[in-house]
Amino acid sequence: MKLWIYRNVRLNHNTYRKIVSGQDQRPGVGMLRILLGAAALVYGLIMRGRNLLFAVGILRSRAAGVPVISIGNITTGGTGKTPLVIWLCNYLRNRGLQSSILTRGYKTQPNQITDEPALLARACLDTDVIVNPDRIAGAKKAISAHQAQALVLDDGFQHRRIKRDLDIVAVDATCPFGYGRVLPAGLLREPKGGLSRADAVIITRFDQADAEQLRQLEQEILQIAPTIAIARAVHKHTHAVTFQNKKLTLEELRSKKIFAFCGIGNPTAFFRCLEQNGLPPEETQIFDDHHAYTQEEMKQIFERAHSCGAEMILCTQKDWVKSALLSPEEEGVVFAYLAMELDFLEGLDKITSLIDNLFADKKNEMTGK
Repeated sequence: MKLWIYRNVRLNHNTYRKIVSGQDQRPGVGMLRILLGAAALVYGLIMRGRNLLFAVGILRSRAAGVPVISIGNITTGGTGKTPLVIWLCNYLRNRGLQSSILTRGYKTQPNQITDEPALLARACLDTDVIVNPDRIAGAKKAISAHQAQALVLDDGFQHRRIKRDLDIVAVDATCPFGYGRVLPAGLLREPKGGLSRADAVIITRFDQADAEQLRQLEQEILQIAPTIAIARAVHKHTHAVTFQNKKLTLEELRSKKIFAFCGIGNPTAFFRCLEQNGLPPEETQIFDDHHAYTQEEMKQIFERAHSCGAEMILCTQKDWVKSALLSPEEEGVVFAYLAMELDFLEGLDKITSLIDNLFADKKNEMTGK
């Protein structure tokens, strides 16, 4: 889903967040927020109406023929959805199931691999990544051409054309409900009551919020969906990887001066993780979410790193797949991405139980038990 604000006001993601969160108090911004609020009323009504049409059966979801597990979110921006997709695909593989990922591929054309699809293809062993905005067509291809026994619907919570057997939603503890407003006045992709459709919520970046915030968040989720399964997870950085595939431990990184950049939905969370791991950057640079880097931009990044005395340039793995081949070959500054994985703190058994029961039920249906 493209942000209305991007198309019509042409703000970068970081500036947009400051406006809708109320941090930006410049003259005239208050009037802009009023206009965004008016647009949000219309958008919210449209989303409520659409969900109602599915609820009463006027709009219908189509079954894919194999189990479908959706990984999605209720807000725009980075909630940790991609690491969750990677975890799920590897879990299914370890259970002996052949799965395929269905992704629309943000800012990509059918069968073009960039950004998140490229990251998923590298991280999910023996898992086919089907890039197609038409998820129905993608599902047919996954089953017929790749013999998929399970489909993982990437960013699928609002994509309701495909019937899903399990809906898992990632909620970012640092900004769980997008400042309480739907697009474009906030970051909610639909009213938060939509969580009632979900089977499970995984609260990501659990370590970046205080105990009272987390207690209130879980209470609010349970008010919306009293029986929903809730798990807690953090984004654990383990090491950095250079272009030569050399791995650097966090301890090795702590002795170096770092310049960091990213083009993700929640850049503050990435920089906060660096701080928490004892890797405070000398300087940082933020690009739009899903930014397509150019050689000139990478040259400028290296120049900024040189000027602040940095020995390392660090980015996310998502940024790395789009920027590494464009980076200049220079000595004195090492360019690497910070590897990350999803680490469950609590509730993993609830999630795996839902998954295991899904495939047990499907097996029983096929055998007539």
